[in-house]
Amino acid sequence: VQLQASGGGLVQAGGSLTLSCAASGYTFSSWVMGWFRQAPGKEREFVAAIRRTRTGVRYADSVKGRFTISKDNAKNTVYLQMDSLKSEDTAVYYCILKPENLMRPISTNVNDYNDWGQGTLVTVSS
Repeated sequence: VQLQASGGGLVQAGGSLTLSCAASGYTFSSWVMGWFRQAPGKEREFVAAIRRTRTGVRYADSVKGRFTISKDNAKNTVYLQMDSLKSEDTAVYYCILKPENLMRPISTNVNDYNDWGQGTLVTVSS
């Protein structure tokens, strides 16, 4: 599986950015895709994820109401619209993918995801 992330950059606090992640080489019919992030000196943390086959999303409490994740199933691509950005959102954002398990909620555990993109840096200046 290859995950190609893009869209990171430098933005002022209160501004917006949109990240995208396209998956290729994936042979299963369903997935959960989304984003983790890692700020300098901190552990990697869950941001948001979305299911391919159902209307199901999950957000970290820290981004609820500010970030919106969406998908394009035909392109196996997910998007993360980030609004009202704060300096604490500064991090490397990693795209993730895992096979979808309809019997379980979307996981926020970093150890549950085996496929990771290369990371894209988001810097929010205050």
